[in-house]
Amino acid sequence: MKRKLILVGSVLSVCIMSFAFTIIQQPKPWPAPEKDAKTPNPVKSNAESISAGKALWSLHCASCHGKKGLGDGSKAAQLKTTPQDMTLASFQTQSDGSIYYKINAGRDDMPSFKKKIPDAEDVWNLVNYVRTFKK
Repeated sequence: MKRKLILVGSVLSVCIMSFAFTIIQQPKPWPAPEKDAKTPNPVKSNAESISAGKALWSLHCASCHGKKGLGDGSKAAQLKTTPQDMTLASFQTQSDGSIYYKINAGRDDMPSFKKKIPDAEDVWNLVNYVRTFKK
């Protein structure tokens, strides 16, 4: 009987921990408003734009999202939410306007960069740079 209770308790603990881990790891949906999502990128994706975006990435984004956009930056472990892996199709299939919106708006641990990167062209350069992330 005692062995059975220990087994049931162990199984229950594993189930609860698995459920909690699933809840913590699952990002909340973050749709951009339709108007923003449909906004086209006015900045041509070329070497100059990507280079400018990379410089901004290194300064503002890599500490959480990592050098290659995998969500493994040096500050990632300190956050309540896991930073987005920007190499995944679920990220890369978003419109440029959606990514632009999220950089400006921020949510939860992701701060708004509206004041830190006030020049719209710089944000579009950043969007062009994150488009280079691939698995």
